[in-house]
Amino acid sequence: MDRRKFMGSAMATAGMLTGFEAVSVAEKAPAQFANKLSLKILGTNWGFTGTTDAFCAEVKKEGYDGIEMWWPATKEKQKELFTALKKHGLDVGLLCGSGEKDYAAHLDAFKKQIDAATTQFEQKPLYVNCHSGKDFFTYDQNKAFIDHTTAATLKTGIPIYHETHRGRMLFAAHIARNFIEKNPDLRLTLDISHWCNVHESLLADQQETIQLALSRVGHIHSRIGHEEGPQVNDPRAPEWEAAVKAHLAWWDTVVEHKVKSGETLTVLTEFGPPNYLPTVPFTHQPLADQWGINVHMMHLLRKRYLA
Repeated sequence: MDRRKFMGSAMATAGMLTGFEAVSVAEKAPAQFANKLSLKILGTNWGFTGTTDAFCAEVKKEGYDGIEMWWPATKEKQKELFTALKKHGLDVGLLCGSGEKDYAAHLDAFKKQIDAATTQFEQKPLYVNCHSGKDFFTYDQNKAFIDHTTAATLKTGIPIYHETHRGRMLFAAHIARNFIEKNPDLRLTLDISHWCNVHESLLADQQETIQLALSRVGHIHSRIGHEEGPQVNDPRAPEWEAAVKAHLAWWDTVVEHKVKSGETLTVLTEFGPPNYLPTVPFTHQPLADQWGINVHMMHLLRKRYLA
């Protein structure tokens, strides 16, 4: 049996509801948004190979509210982005970050991106999400990234979030807790799949820390990780039920906080392409359909969290 026939047969054998869908339907969320505008779900261009206009057209066709992508480095690319957003009627969240290993150069590049993304736009972003600092910078060095974004938010009114991402400032739960406790204005993009990977667990032994982090979340990257990696091959597969349940419980808590506070929640469906998405050896052929998984997540998140 070839791979395509095998995948079709496997999905059919699994039944109507598998993995994420089965758990989401069986267990009602403890809180839901009464106003559909309170939950905005965005699509990622990570892995998309076409133009920005083509990407926005596909996102619009699928029914997303908007997109998240990196702040464009050139005026030409910025114009391309904002033209496409206007044409297709989409919201946008922006990504900022830096990769330099030298601290001074890294911080300088980061500040320039943040300043540009929060002042030089044609359409105001819903938020800015940061890949902040490095895991090997000191606490005081990484705190400078928080201080700069706090000042930028006060100046512009644009929420700026720091992502729980491997290799970055908030790469591990216990490290993030120290930053959270010492920086009351710090707000997070929750991509907790990274912490599952870093701690090689579903974090059951760090409940107090996780609950503290969930109380500071402004934005979610809704990828599902597991004990040995930041992304399951397909959340619809029943073998990932434990990981799915864990992530749903974390997201449920964030939604409950937002419903009670009357705040809007933004969510990015962020299952990535190879090599985040596992592949067949020797062929680099992905084991699942990245775009299809993200669209599936978008529909299920709306079903779970909108009344």
